[in-house]
Amino acid sequence: MEITIGVRNVSREITLESTQSPDEVLAAVDKALADSTTLVLQDEKGRHVVVPAEALGFVELGPAEQRRVGFGLV
Repeated sequence: MEITIGVRNVSREITLESTQSPDEVLAAVDKALADSTTLVLQDEKGRHVVVPAEALGFVELGPAEQRRVGFGLV
């Protein structure tokens, strides 16, 4: 699933591919905002993205299924 994070006062967005479910991501965002801590997400390569809750502008969740490229299924 593709996750896009907007950070306040930063013109570029953070985009990562994650194997986490949408429910897990939403729970992590809610917890970070409620506790005023950091949002920690893991991408599909095992790297962690850490964003302070007070710096979050938005979190956008993309489609859960990755798009296929090519003509193999036509």
